[in-house]
Amino acid sequence: MSMYGRDPWGGPLEIAADSASDDDRSRNLQEYDRAALSSRQLDETQQSWLLGPAEQKKKKKYVDLGCIIVSRKIFVWTVGSILAAGLLAGFIALIVKLAPRHHHAPPPPDNYTQALHKALMFFNAQRSGKLPKHNNVSWRGNSCLNDGKSDSGTIFKDLRGGYYDAGDAIKFHFPKSFAITMLSWSVIEYSAKYEAAGELNHVKDIIKWGTDYFLKTFNSSADTIDRLVAQVGSGDTSGGSTTPNDHYCWMRPEDIDYPRPVTECHGCSDLSAEMAAALAAASIVFKDNKAYSQKLVHGARALFKFSRDQRGRYSQGEESETFYNSTMYWDEFIWGGAWLYYATGNSSYLQLATTPGLARHAGAFWGGPDYGVLSWDNKLAGAQVLLSRMRLFLSPGYPYEEMLRTFHNQTSIVMCSYLPYFTSFNRTRGGLIQLNHGRPQPLQYVVNAAFLATVYSDYLDAADTPGWYCGPNFYSTDVLREFARTQINYILGKNPRKMSYLVGYGNKYPKHVHHRGASIPKNKVKYNCKGGWKWRDTKKPNPNTIVGAMVAGPDKNDGFHDVRTNYNYTEPTLAGNAGLVAALVALSGDKNLGIDKNTIFSAVPPLFPTPPPPPAPWKP
Repeated sequence: MSMYGRDPWGGPLEIAADSASDDDRSRNLQEYDRAALSSRQLDETQQSWLLGPAEQKKKKKYVDLGCIIVSRKIFVWTVGSILAAGLLAGFIALIVKLAPRHHHAPPPPDNYTQALHKALMFFNAQRSGKLPKHNNVSWRGNSCLNDGKSDSGTIFKDLRGGYYDAGDAIKFHFPKSFAITMLSWSVIEYSAKYEAAGELNHVKDIIKWGTDYFLKTFNSSADTIDRLVAQVGSGDTSGGSTTPNDHYCWMRPEDIDYPRPVTECHGCSDLSAEMAAALAAASIVFKDNKAYSQKLVHGARALFKFSRDQRGRYSQGEESETFYNSTMYWDEFIWGGAWLYYATGNSSYLQLATTPGLARHAGAFWGGPDYGVLSWDNKLAGAQVLLSRMRLFLSPGYPYEEMLRTFHNQTSIVMCSYLPYFTSFNRTRGGLIQLNHGRPQPLQYVVNAAFLATVYSDYLDAADTPGWYCGPNFYSTDVLREFARTQINYILGKNPRKMSYLVGYGNKYPKHVHHRGASIPKNKVKYNCKGGWKWRDTKKPNPNTIVGAMVAGPDKNDGFHDVRTNYNYTEPTLAGNAGLVAALVALSGDKNLGIDKNTIFSAVPPLFPTPPPPPAPWKP
């Protein structure tokens, strides 16, 4: 056989003689093996065959984590570092936890917030009927549980509840309705501030205690009514009458045992329109409780219809003429119509509220000494501010624009009259504005003006309007807030007597408040009608502090007599305290919170038709 094979490419394949030594051959094979290893991956068994013992020792070890393969050395270092960091963090946390720490207390509430907490407590002290467990006035208890039952002359047999008006035990529904309207207005505008102060649930509870009672004073399930309860209790002592009643007797409400008559009215436009305003405003406060809100709206509609159908003043020829005489009812028509529009969105109420004839009868086009003074009797100034709100934020245009512009202009004039640069109202030497021209009990008018000034300045701020004109002069909204602050500060103690007129606020406040419940000790002794007179006439301070009561206030010379028998100085009222609460919450807390622009309009439908959607894009 030939030693030459055939080369497949046509040439001879010569197998050379094996002249290399065994050592050379071994080295060549190892070089070939390394070249082969570098060109493809081998498993561990293959590597153990091919690699020498020294190289096997140098081979890196790996850890298979499933999704990735990492070096064991890196893996160990990483896990170790994580564990070490965790131990260090835990050690630091333990040191921080065990080390003594200095707590940084939140900043104390401002003066207005502190006063607000107290002013709301007054309403708890004025509650009638079966009191809730959380009433938090230790010297009060259940009272007058037979209201309505004991009077055979009325069809309304359950008149328990509601609020006593002032230092006596009469329930006057006219000023009480105004108080609930003012509280509701303040909640609608400043619910965020109430919540920040921790008082939102409390003030809503106060409002509901009032509206629950109002729903008992007429047939609230009917669409049309023909009567309304105007008053429970009596205070007539004219002609030297000694008949036991809520003014002649000095008794704790819990001990009352004399008859409490019920006064009904069949033509009382002012009272029914004011109560309609209270229920309508409250329906916005409780809009999240749909069933209750609708119940309030239904009652408000029936009351307002009654006020328009059966014209008359509630106090004419009645006992209330002595205490809470209503001068007219045109202002209540505008006030009630505005609130019903906000509560229902029904434009017929807005048409009524902006009727020029009503405005003329209410005195919107002329001044007079009391023009611009908001009170339980005259709501014109409040109604004008409320309707100016609509023009600022909704601007409904024709046919409402002319009257809304008039109300807006009149509001500007009222705000000018509050400023110290003008002479519409005098001021005491201590700086208290004399809205009632030096007559007694001035503070209830002052707090209402402070609220109107603050809420109107917040309206302007929310509408990006820096101020308003008084004649040729332009004034910033800050001027209005400053007016409100100076007046409320006076009430809280920044006055010549250095006395707070809010009971329980500050170090010096009235101690002889004209209030039956506060002046008689709760000592398990029942003092009869005349037996309580000794507590009325004593010079000792009241045994019970009626926290949050704003007394009637000083005289025109900044003088004040802390005498229980002089109610012109020392008697608090429901309507006065409602205005104070409204002013305090408006001034309290962070000014940047401002008003709630939209809640009051939640029932108002769009004033203009919704524009149609844009056409679909053209396609060729």
